Amino acid sequence: MTICATEDATAPARPHRAALTIAADGSYAARLARHDDAAGSWFPERWTLSGPEPYAVPLQGTQPEEPDSALLPLTDGRVLILRRVADRFAVSLLYPAGPGTGELLLGAVPAPALTLLPPAPGGTLGYALAPEARTTTLWLLHGGADGPERVIRIPGRCTGGVWLDRSGRLLALDRELDGRTKTVVVDLERGGETGLLLQITDESNDRLLLADPDSGLLLVRSDAPGHDRLGWGVLGSSRPVRFPECLRPAEGTLTPFAMQPGQMLAPESCAVAFRREAANGTWLGVWRPSERQLRHFPAPEGWLAGAGLWTAGGELLLPYATEAEPCGVARMAVPLGPVEPVEAVRSARRVRLVETAGPVEMPGLTEIPGLTETPGPEEASRPVGQGRPLGSVEPVRPVRPADVPVRLPDVPVQPVQGPPSGAVAGSGGGIVLDTGDADNRSTASAQPQPTGAEPRHLPAHLRMCRPVPLQQAPQAAR
Repeated sequence: MTICATEDATAPARPHRAALTIAADGSYAARLARHDDAAGSWFPERWTLSGPEPYAVPLQGTQPEEPDSALLPLTDGRVLILRRVADRFAVSLLYPAGPGTGELLLGAVPAPALTLLPPAPGGTLGYALAPEARTTTLWLLHGGADGPERVIRIPGRCTGGVWLDRSGRLLALDRELDGRTKTVVVDLERGGETGLLLQITDESNDRLLLADPDSGLLLVRSDAPGHDRLGWGVLGSSRPVRFPECLRPAEGTLTPFAMQPGQMLAPESCAVAFRREAANGTWLGVWRPSERQLRHFPAPEGWLAGAGLWTAGGELLLPYATEAEPCGVARMAVPLGPVEPVEAVRSARRVRLVETAGPVEMPGLTEIPGLTETPGPEEASRPVGQGRPLGSVEPVRPVRPADVPVRLPDVPVQPVQGPPSGAVAGSGGGIVLDTGDADNRSTASAQPQPTGAEPRHLPAHLRMCRPVPLQQAPQAAR
C-alpha cells in the first residue's frame, strides 16, 4: 500500500501525489524522472522491484512530459499515464518495446480535473476521480470494455481514496458535502452504491488515510478532539476512535505511507510506517497501537518521499535514488508475529485490561536515542454518529455527543480475562480505560466474540456492519 498524506501538526492537509507509485503487488513502480540536460525535461521511468536487484527502464517518448502528468504502474509491467490536453485528459499505456517505448492510447476523459486513485487490488484496473463544483465522477480508466468508462457520479466533492478489501470491491472516499467532510464507501460490484463509513460527530471533519484489510486497522484524521489529530480505529468494531498523543508531533509533519499486512484480526499488532519531516531532517517512524509510542529510525539517503511498501514477509521496502545509485531499495526487516501477551491488569474499577509485551525490537534498524516519542495518554473520540450502512442492514440511530465525559458505572463490571493480543476479546465492546499509567500501554482487543462477529468474507449482497467505532470512552479513570 502506498500513500502520501502530509499531516501537519497545525493545519489539515490532503494526500498529494507520491514521488514514486508502487504497483498493488509490489512488482513494479513508476515515477517521473528528469534528464540531466540543461532543460531538465521530464520522462516516465518504470522500476522493476520483483527481481533480485531493482532496475529502472526509461519510457520516454518523442516529446518530454509535463510535470503534472500522472503515472500508475500495473502488475503486467505496463504503466498508465494521464496527460492533460486542452480541456480533457488523454489516457495511454506505456511499455518497453525493444530500444524504444510503445504507447497504446485508451481514450480521453473530458474533465476540468482528474486525479488517479491508488493502485486497485489485483493491479490490472485503473480508477480516477473527476471532482466538480457539486459532484464527483468516478472513472474506470483501464480495465473496461471500451476505453475509459464512467462508473458513478457522487454528490459532493470527493478526494482521497483507500481500498478496504483485497478484491477491489470497496473504495473509501473523503466527501465534502454541505461544508463537512465525511468518509463514504463505494461498492463497485453493486453499481457504485454509496454509504457513509466514518462520522465521529455531526460537526467534525473526518477523513480516512490508510486501511489494512487483514487486521481491519484504520488510520484517520479528524478535528473531533477540537483540532486536527491522527487517530486509529477498527473497521466494523464498536470501540471508540483513539487519538494517541505520540502521533501529535510538536513540530514538522507526520506522513503515514504503509501498513503491515498479514496481521489477521489483530489491529493492535499491525505496524504503521510514517515519514517524519522535522527541522533536523527526515526520519522513518514506526508505530503500533499496542506500543503507544512512535519510534524513529534513520531514513536512507535519497528516499523518495511518500513511497514505501511492507511485504508479507515482514520487510519494509523504501525506494531511493541518488547520483551513485539512481534506482535502489532499502530493505528493513520488521517482525511479523503478534505481540506477546502477558497477564491482564486489574484496574480500580474492577475492569480488566489486556497488557501487551514491551516494545518490539526491529532487526536491521537502529533506533535513534532521544527521538522516540514518549508514551502519553490517548484521547478518546467523542461519540460517533452511525451512517447508513450498505445493503439490507437497518440503519442504527445516531448517538448524540455527550457534553461531559462518560463515567464508569458504579456497579461492578464482570471481569474479563484478557486474551492474547490479536485473539478474540471476551467482551467484544464496552469502555476502554485510559489512565496514562505505566501499566496501561495498550487497549483491549477490539475484535468481538466469534459467535457475535460479522463474517469477514464478502457475501453476494454486501452488509456493511458497523462503521468505525461509535462509542464514548473516558480520558482518565475516575
